[in-house]
Amino acid sequence: MQPKLAVSQVYKVFGDAAPAALDLLRRGRSKQEILAETGATVGVRDASFDVQEGEIFVVMGLSGSGKSTLVRMLNGLIPPTSGQILIDGEDIARADAARLRRIRREKISMIFQHFALFPHWTVAENVAYGLKITGVPHDERRARALDVLEQVGLAAWADSLPSDLSGGMQQRVGLARGLAAEPDILLMDEPFGALDPLIRREMQMELLTLQRTLKKTIVFITHDLNEALMLGSRIAIMKDGQIVQIGTAQEIVTAPADDYVAAFVADIDRGRVFTADDVSSDATTIQLRQTSVRDALRMMERGGANALYVLDGDRVAGVVTYRDLAASEMDTAITASLQGSLITDFPTADTTTCLSDLYSDAGSGLPIAVTDERDRLLAVVEPADVLAHLSGDATPQEQQEQTYAQPR
Repeated sequence: MQPKLAVSQVYKVFGDAAPAALDLLRRGRSKQEILAETGATVGVRDASFDVQEGEIFVVMGLSGSGKSTLVRMLNGLIPPTSGQILIDGEDIARADAARLRRIRREKISMIFQHFALFPHWTVAENVAYGLKITGVPHDERRARALDVLEQVGLAAWADSLPSDLSGGMQQRVGLARGLAAEPDILLMDEPFGALDPLIRREMQMELLTLQRTLKKTIVFITHDLNEALMLGSRIAIMKDGQIVQIGTAQEIVTAPADDYVAAFVADIDRGRVFTADDVSSDATTIQLRQTSVRDALRMMERGGANALYVLDGDRVAGVVTYRDLAASEMDTAITASLQGSLITDFPTADTTTCLSDLYSDAGSGLPIAVTDERDRLLAVVEPADVLAHLSGDATPQEQQEQTYAQPR
C-alpha cells in the first residue's frame, strides 16, 4: 500500500554555503564540524520515513534536534536542500507556488503550539478562517465550523470570544480549525506544549478519542517522550538533525537503538507503554459440560498450568485452579465436578488495557482473561508476565524463547 506521506533522504542546510555543507554531510562530517568549516547550520540530515494513512506518526526530540524544521518542510514552509517529500505520490519539494497552495488547501492543515486565535472573532469565526480564505460560502463554512466544534465538545461556545475560554478550550478551537478544512494530513507542532500538565493530558486523550472516529493521518511533533509514547502508532527520535530510531513505543523501550535513546527511556513507566496484548498468550480452555475433573487435572499437569478457563459454548463460565480441583477429586463425599470448583469472579481485560492497570489483578494469582467486546476469550495474561514486564525482566515465555535461541 502506498504511504500517505513518504519522506526520502531529506536534508536541510541553512546558510549561503549549503551546497558545500551538503557535500561534507554526505562524506560523514558532523553538524559541529560543518558549522565550524562553512558557517552553515544543519537542520535535518538524511531523514527518511513513511507514514501510512490513518497513522499517528510522532517525531520526538529535544530543542535543536531538527523536528520543527522537519515538520515545516512537510507542508512547504521551508524548502528542503535535497530529497523527496511525497504526499499521495506528489513531490511537494519540487512543487511550484500554485501547486503548493493547492496541496496545502486540499491535503494539509497545521496546528501550532500557540493558538493564534483572532481575539475579536467568535470561536466559530476562528474555526472557519481557513475556509473563508479559500472562498467557501458563509453558510457552508458556518455549518462546517459548528460540525467540528461539536466533535471537540465546544458547540456551546461557538459564538463566544476566545477570551471566554480556558487554555485547553482554546487549543481545542485550534484543533477544530485544523479539522474544518477536512485535510488528509494534520501536522501538529508541539500543540499541547503551552498547556499545564492536567489539561495537556486531557488534550492527549481527546486527540486519541477523535482519532478513533476521524482516522486522520497525523504527524505530531513533541519534545516529551511520555507524550510520544502515549500518542504514537510509531515514533521517530531525532538528535542533531538525524533520525536515530523509528519504532513503536514497545520497540523503543525494549530495544533502544543507542545510548542516547536508552538514556531517554531509562525512567519510562513501562506499565503505561505495554498493554495486555503485549504479554498475553494463547488460552488453553476446557468445556464446562464435556470435561471431567480428572481430565482437567491431567491437562494442567501436562501444561504446567495452575489454572484453566472454562467455557460454556463460546462464553467464559469461569476459571478453575489445580488446588481446588485436586481437593474436589479427593472429596469422596460429593461427586467431583467442574461446576463445584468454578470461580466466576475472575479478572478480565481487553487487549489495550495498560499493564499498570493489571497490577492489582495480577495479585490475585489467577490468569487474567483477555476478552473482546462480546466477552469471548481471546487470550490470557499470566500474573508472572505482568510483574516481569513492569520490572523490566524477561517474562517466563521470553526466557524460554531465549534459551531455545542459544546455539547448541
